[in-house]
Amino acid sequence: MTKGEAMIDRGPAANLPYRMPPPLFDARCRACWFSAAVLALVGLSFWSLDLQWAQFLSPDAARSMGRFVAEFFPPDTSAAFLRRVAIGTWETLAMSALGTVLAAAAGLLLALPASRLHAGQAARGRTPMRLLLNALRAVPELVWAGLLLIAAGLGPFAGTLALAVHTTGVLGRLFAEAIENAPEGPGAALRAQGVGDLRVFLYATLPQVLPQLTSYTLYRWENNIRAAAVLGVVGAGGLGQLLAFHMGLFQMSKTATVLGAMLLLVALVDALSYAARRMLTR
Repeated sequence: MTKGEAMIDRGPAANLPYRMPPPLFDARCRACWFSAAVLALVGLSFWSLDLQWAQFLSPDAARSMGRFVAEFFPPDTSAAFLRRVAIGTWETLAMSALGTVLAAAAGLLLALPASRLHAGQAARGRTPMRLLLNALRAVPELVWAGLLLIAAGLGPFAGTLALAVHTTGVLGRLFAEAIENAPEGPGAALRAQGVGDLRVFLYATLPQVLPQLTSYTLYRWENNIRAAAVLGVVGAGGLGQLLAFHMGLFQMSKTATVLGAMLLLVALVDALSYAARRMLTR
């Protein structure tokens, strides 16, 4: 090394050993094997489904789709039909809101026995209660609506119950995970003073997880808006019932109005839910 080179200040990085970047694939990396398995599964899915991309992207398909979309315009904006759409929109909003509230209450009640509040708790009902929650959310809302229509009859009542039953399974599992992952310090301090489990949950665990539970509930409300619109296809009321009726009769101008109402309703609920979640995180 020359005198000029010795006077060059290379900074603190000069003392660090030079390392090559890690390889893209390492045989000891579990994440690498998992990623490779997912990519292989995606490739097999494309191969097994026999997707007709050439037919889908052909000029004939584009012309047919253009003619079909053109039939939606202009939408029906008559006063009588807009009144029906407004009633259907209110029914869909009410179904989703009531179904979500019922599911949040039932999910919280089922989440308590489905979770272990502290490390020393036996939690004997945890496994069977989680199996029940799995069963509730494994059945789609559309199937629940078809089953409940037999007992509740046609209309929004069956749709509301279907949303509530399915969402109870979803929220119950999410609530149980949130309760189990809550910090144990405040609860342990209260238990050391002889406070019972119920009061520990109300005064220590619930205040910590309440923002997270509320966020989960609002997110499921957004999903239930879309689900409530689909449930009308089986006669559960709301915008979905109008959509199924007019699309079945190929009344595309009326169908376009119903679809526009669905888009506006989903956008409104998404905006309200986003604003509420932002308030909770401040």
